[in-house]
Amino acid sequence: MLWSSIASFAALTAVVNGQYDGETSPPSYPSPWMRGGNGWADAYQKAQAFVSQLTLLEKVNLTTGVGWEEGPCVGNTGSIPRLNFPGLCLQDSPLGVRDTDLNSAFPAGVNAAATWSTRLMKSRGNAMGSEHRDKGVDVQLGPVAGPLGRSPEGGRNWEGFSPDPVLTGVAIGQTIQGIQDAGVIACAKHFIMNEQEHVRSATPPEYEFSYSSNLDDKTMHELYLWPFADAVRAGAGAIMCSYNQVNNSYASQNSWTLNYLLKNELDFQGFVTSDWWAQLTGVASALAGLDMTMAGDQGLNSGDTYWGSNLTAAVLNGTIPQWRLDDMVVRIMSAYYKVGRDKTSVPVNFNSWTLETDGYRFPESNEDFTQVNWHVNVQDDHAALIREIGGASTVLLKNVNKALPLNKPKSIAVIGEDAHDNPGGPNACGDRGCDIGTLAMGWGSGTANFPYLISPNTALKAQAADDKSQYVNVSNNYDFDAVTKAVTGAEVAIVFANADSGEGYLTIDGNEGDRNNLTLWQNGDALIAHVASINPNTIVVLHTVGAVIVEAIKNHPNITAILWAGLPGQESGNAITDVLYGKVNPQAKTPFTWGKAREDWGTDVMYTFPSDPPQLNFVEGVFIDYRHFDAAGIEPSYEFGFGLSYTTFSYSNLKITKNNPGPYEPTTGMTSPAPTFGTIDYNPAHAEFPPGFSAVPRYVYPYISGPIPTNLPQNWPAHSQDGSPQPKLAAGGSGGGNRQLYDTMYTVSATVTNTGNVKGTEIAQLYISLGGPTDPKIQLRGFDDLILDPGESETFTYEITRRDISNWDTVSQNWVVSAYPKTVYVGGSSRDLPLSGALG
Repeated sequence: MLWSSIASFAALTAVVNGQYDGETSPPSYPSPWMRGGNGWADAYQKAQAFVSQLTLLEKVNLTTGVGWEEGPCVGNTGSIPRLNFPGLCLQDSPLGVRDTDLNSAFPAGVNAAATWSTRLMKSRGNAMGSEHRDKGVDVQLGPVAGPLGRSPEGGRNWEGFSPDPVLTGVAIGQTIQGIQDAGVIACAKHFIMNEQEHVRSATPPEYEFSYSSNLDDKTMHELYLWPFADAVRAGAGAIMCSYNQVNNSYASQNSWTLNYLLKNELDFQGFVTSDWWAQLTGVASALAGLDMTMAGDQGLNSGDTYWGSNLTAAVLNGTIPQWRLDDMVVRIMSAYYKVGRDKTSVPVNFNSWTLETDGYRFPESNEDFTQVNWHVNVQDDHAALIREIGGASTVLLKNVNKALPLNKPKSIAVIGEDAHDNPGGPNACGDRGCDIGTLAMGWGSGTANFPYLISPNTALKAQAADDKSQYVNVSNNYDFDAVTKAVTGAEVAIVFANADSGEGYLTIDGNEGDRNNLTLWQNGDALIAHVASINPNTIVVLHTVGAVIVEAIKNHPNITAILWAGLPGQESGNAITDVLYGKVNPQAKTPFTWGKAREDWGTDVMYTFPSDPPQLNFVEGVFIDYRHFDAAGIEPSYEFGFGLSYTTFSYSNLKITKNNPGPYEPTTGMTSPAPTFGTIDYNPAHAEFPPGFSAVPRYVYPYISGPIPTNLPQNWPAHSQDGSPQPKLAAGGSGGGNRQLYDTMYTVSATVTNTGNVKGTEIAQLYISLGGPTDPKIQLRGFDDLILDPGESETFTYEITRRDISNWDTVSQNWVVSAYPKTVYVGGSSRDLPLSGALG
């Protein structure tokens, strides 16, 4: 182990009630070098051969971005002209190709989670990966497991999947497999503890530092690290650091999170990139495990760099050993070969900085005006998948007296701005930075341009025309006179409302990324109440980034149905129409809990901090979302995993079979020494700009100019430059942790029957109680989507792994199965679990 004694664990062993101001992140060095395990052997071998050919400058070029707007993509590494290697293109986003045209706009991650369908999760990933591939992208900047979703107000929760680590872990793993099967590197982000937008980055003069997420080791492992273990196990080629600090060490140079947790314990074989300008040091970040810096410059358009020429100098003067630089580049190129970029790569055919055909190759420098966009249509037939996911992710929360599905109503009134088009078009606001018209994605870098957006009004009007239903619509949320006239006497009134959020560099209606409250936007709550006061058959459709307070809506006698449609992407209107009219039977289950009041969640965004550096203390430990509601005895409006169908289901015949995979064995032994590839020319003169070289202003180059500092003080962290064999971690040794964590301990099965009269899909869910006094009451561990005809039964089966029944032990730094009695539960939601049995 990297720890000299049990006493060294002190900084990691805070008890379950969390951490506090001033907590520190312990050092962990050296940075583990890649070994080519976990299905990476072939890629590793190819990367070794490639890197062995490279000069020092060429190696540095692959680790360092060329600067903001100095290439076609949002992130571009340097090239290797001698080998005809153009460099790497890194491009947002987690729901489609950002900043281009003729691409698709997919449902958000939270919608993918709401389907609870591994097939749809993987298909969505594959379609997105295909579009990135065909645009020439090497690395798709997604999917997202950070934020996990600690607080419902968190601005970027919708980019990820769910505040439950297992649902997020399954979703991120399936998405990564889909993306990489398409021949594109998936970059899981943001690692780690990036749980709110306020003060995620320093905001001088108010705050000189980013907030520090302070948490204990148990919470880290059992909650926030869990889905990243699944990302590593799925073979993710890249992981992006977050902006914030973790226990008062910045995530892009935090040796505990990068070296110890990610590269050592989880045995991550790919490369780690900074978020854009999240790197704050040069040598220190390299020694702490960072492999690539984006955008390459120190700040927006700064023209200087922590790496580039400085990394070259650090290698030449011996501050950074060759093995560490080689490991960075081999990791990058191994990810490239692992997904087959050498076979699937096409030249970049778009430009992030203009949608025009012609523009500057180096827009920040206004140099080299030429063709930069080829307008390649990459949409394929993805609209059908987007529509399917939109329907499959729509949660039916309430349905009184079979108000839904609709069947050719005589008259229909559609009310609310959220049902209608943005008059300026769906892309009128850059990065979707406004809340005008129907909401189909949040705002920020996690967006993509819509090729089109089918509004609910468009689709419902077409359906009404087919049915010969009288149709009226009102878009103004404040014109109650028009609303009153429209809904009076209508057979059904459908009210649409939304709540938006996004990344903190944009402020929308006073919301700086994170939501200021959990109410509906644009007068939505008052609009719904007004319609319901008039029309006795009011149906509410919510397009929201997460939970909102719906208790009054839920309990209103005239509101007969409520649907949460989330952020469904370009086919929004078609998808909701499919569900409203029964062309699609709802299968979705809510991937988060709906509380009755803001205080019910027990967590919140911290909007201002009393100190600098700001301290964000995760005192709740693992008790977020339903875990907190259960522990505190709080009744939600709708529990995690809840969702209705147009049919009904029953559960029976629980069976538990114990397996005997053998005892858990900690990983032991030593690594091989750090390898080097090729030779380094240590002559500084050979690292200077070539004679007559014409440099692009503010472009980041690897060349040095002037003398290199020597005789530097030897004050780098102990062992940080040590390439000798290192002890393996007991909990490590394989992708996602010790391979025996994934041994099957029990096989659980149950019979699920469709007891209704229409075909439907039930999401069978399995929860486990670990039994300890500090454990959550129950925790999700498995699920499956079962498609059943009326009267049909099917067997739901889940194999419980050792990991599923283990707790993290901070002293041994390993997973252990406690002696407390463990119980398995199976049913249709976290509070509807009719079957239970002991795990003997």
